[in-house]
Amino acid sequence: MRTRFIALIATLSLILGAALAQAPADDTLVIAQAADATSLDPASINSIAADNIAKHLWASLLEITPEGEIVPYLAERYEVSDDGTELTFHLYEGLQCHDGEPLTAEDVVYTFQRAADPANAFTGNTPGFIFNSLGYVDARVDGPLTATIITNQYSAIAAGLIAEVRIHCREGYEAMSLDQASLTPIGSGPYRFVEWVRDERLVLERAPEFTLREAGFDRIVWRVIPEASTRAAELIAGNVDIADAVSPDQIDVVDNSGRATVRPVSGTSRVHVGFNMGAAFDDVPGGAQAIRDTAVRVALQYAVDVPTICQTLLATDCDRATGMVNPPNAHPTLEPYPFDPERAERLLDEAGYPRGADGVRFELALQVPSGRAYTDAALAIGQYLSDIGVQTDVELQDFGSVFVPALVGKTAGPLFVVATGGSIWSAQYDMADLRAPDGATNYPSWNNETWFAGWDRLAQTRDAAEQDAIVNEMLEAFYNDPPWLMLYFQPLYYGVSERLDWEPRRDARIVVTNARLR
Repeated sequence: MRTRFIALIATLSLILGAALAQAPADDTLVIAQAADATSLDPASINSIAADNIAKHLWASLLEITPEGEIVPYLAERYEVSDDGTELTFHLYEGLQCHDGEPLTAEDVVYTFQRAADPANAFTGNTPGFIFNSLGYVDARVDGPLTATIITNQYSAIAAGLIAEVRIHCREGYEAMSLDQASLTPIGSGPYRFVEWVRDERLVLERAPEFTLREAGFDRIVWRVIPEASTRAAELIAGNVDIADAVSPDQIDVVDNSGRATVRPVSGTSRVHVGFNMGAAFDDVPGGAQAIRDTAVRVALQYAVDVPTICQTLLATDCDRATGMVNPPNAHPTLEPYPFDPERAERLLDEAGYPRGADGVRFELALQVPSGRAYTDAALAIGQYLSDIGVQTDVELQDFGSVFVPALVGKTAGPLFVVATGGSIWSAQYDMADLRAPDGATNYPSWNNETWFAGWDRLAQTRDAAEQDAIVNEMLEAFYNDPPWLMLYFQPLYYGVSERLDWEPRRDARIVVTNARLR
């Protein structure tokens, strides 16, 4: 009660200042996010905050609906070759990018080849997660409006992966340097770029030439407001229409304001602790070596009380994850690791890591980005691990400038807390972060023979029952040889103005092309 009272007073004081700001016009939608984009180059985007913007700036060949259905977007149809290694897309006629350049098959091929070009050294979602998971080989033009994407083997999730590649026109991007492209994007979607004031705001305006999707507002303003209390205050004051990541202790304040409500969503992002077993820690003694032992990683699963973290820090009940895959696609019989610190201590003793005279078994650094919905959870995890003799130093880091580069460079850790995007449409999509031992998104540098052989087996069959059986074998391998300390699927709390008719998605993407005034 005292915590909620303090939150109420703090929020009310912020509202008094926020009330002086200008409320949005009827043709303008204002969205508050906790973090800014680090780049607006479509091949460099590697955060949900930036991808939320990207989904409005650029269109893709296909689109994934909130219900998990893959539907046409720039492409009116596509076919898959008999061996599953070529996907041929047929574009609608009359498409164009925001600079007026016609959008053709050449631009589709350019988009893929530009992202894959090692000379560009892109580290975003497209050349990293997407191309690695897709087994991307190349792309070719088969006609003015026909482009083919070539992969190294059949994948049941190829179409869904391609749906995340943002298509852009060749002439506009060839005329820009990489630095210019990261700051002044030329889009192909429902909104065009207007301005970007770093760490403050990014403005988009409706692209009238784009007719594949309706746009409910003429202008979208993405505001960067790192503090949750300030986002809530701006929402209540009427200066913001959508506030991302409302803090649980401010839900009642927002709901009782009469100006906005909080929409809770069971999110698909997988919050977990990664065990970095990669080359960056080859010569680091102590805990960095201990976590390379499967028995140690299993023992640590029992040390953390995940349901209590959810109840006390997230104001909700949540089931602990058994792996990477969101329900209902998760393994049907695996049970979450229970909170059992005595068992954790016994397993660590048996693994050869007893407590020393000072009570410490070994030491670890646990790195987490500050200001995230799971930052407080990381602090609690550090204490749980310390309680069983694993002395854990929790290091808070800036998300964009420190944490993400370390994560992408596989130097984060040896423990790191992160939330990675998931889906409701495919178990294999959720698993694809770990597509190859040297894959760009295999941040733990995990190498399990059963798991990685499973991907080759999946490529050999299109029978759904056989695929499900292989997936379950892989998920059992993940559970028994865990590269993650498994936590929970991130609950999402969106603050939404009473003037707005809009429903949030489970996949943490803020898509507002369908938003309207009430």
